[in-house]
Amino acid sequence: MILISFILLYLAIKKEFEPLLLVPIAFGMLLANLPLAGMMAEPVVEIVENPTTGKLGPQTKELGGLLYYLYQGVKLGIYPPLIFLGVGAMTDFGPLIANPKSILLGAAAQIGIFMTFIGAILLGFTGPEAASIGIIGGADGPTALYLTSRLAPHLLGPIAVAAYSYMALVPIIQPPIMKALTTEEERKIVMEQLRPVSQKEKIIFPIMITVLVTLLLPSAGPLVGMLMLGNLFRECGVVERLSKTVQNELMNIVTIFLGLTVGATANADIFLQWETIKIIILGLVAFSIGTAGGILFGKIMCKATGGKVNPLIGSAGVSAVPMAARVSQKVGQEANPRNFLLMHAMGPNVAGVIGSAIAAGLLLNFFGG
Repeated sequence: MILISFILLYLAIKKEFEPLLLVPIAFGMLLANLPLAGMMAEPVVEIVENPTTGKLGPQTKELGGLLYYLYQGVKLGIYPPLIFLGVGAMTDFGPLIANPKSILLGAAAQIGIFMTFIGAILLGFTGPEAASIGIIGGADGPTALYLTSRLAPHLLGPIAVAAYSYMALVPIIQPPIMKALTTEEERKIVMEQLRPVSQKEKIIFPIMITVLVTLLLPSAGPLVGMLMLGNLFRECGVVERLSKTVQNELMNIVTIFLGLTVGATANADIFLQWETIKIIILGLVAFSIGTAGGILFGKIMCKATGGKVNPLIGSAGVSAVPMAARVSQKVGQEANPRNFLLMHAMGPNVAGVIGSAIAAGLLLNFFGG
């Protein structure tokens, strides 16, 4: 496990694969697996008699390790919604509002979650475990952590490493799939400029989505609610200090704690097993199917609109904001230098964030986590 942490540190520092996440995750893995350090040790509690009242009660005999206490933010589902708060404050929902049809591309990309869920069941995983593995297909680390902490906390380490690794590898994994499923002519399609979106629309949107999603699927409320609150901070124009704090200081602090503690859950007893290899393979399958689902639905929209939609933007529906949208832009420009797909791809990209949170809520609601 120490060797694996060194490899992840190399990928983060030398190759710059998602360093803001992989550096703390890898270092947390290193700290937790150093012998005798006890960084993730649980507190020792004894039941003793209270000399004053004569009643039996718990008394802490020995304190737990530092990372054990920081990990409670993951275990209790606190860190992932706070990450969503920061993501919402940093994300412009304008492209999605300007082109509401792009929400269909974000929804189509979630097929990887449910197809992989079925595959995990067939491989012998339980329902809650399969749900936690399938959510990797959403390419949304906080959502994967939130659902796994509720349904299968014993798999948190492998799923976190798989989810964040595939998020970092988006520029490597997606282009071959995108090129295999589209023609040269489709990749060359130039899309019309999006209409301007008013501030009023941008203010109403997060409030409306919060109400609708939370009423229909209460279990998705913590993630979607925090995402939309962060976006409201950004767009309302009267809480600039709060918006900047959420985007910078709070986001950075929570990312450090989240990365350290998630890495610390990757201990050898759980991580170095055949089950972990199956999880990593299934995660790649989930991510690939999600990318393919978005592209194939993009091809349908292309046909339905008479060639006005470039299918490449469908790959951005997997939710890795904004990296997946940038990959759509890059592949589109390789085919046609006049192609500027970034803002068009941000629509399904943002829809994918909302879609993965809703998918997590559905799975959480179904399995009663």
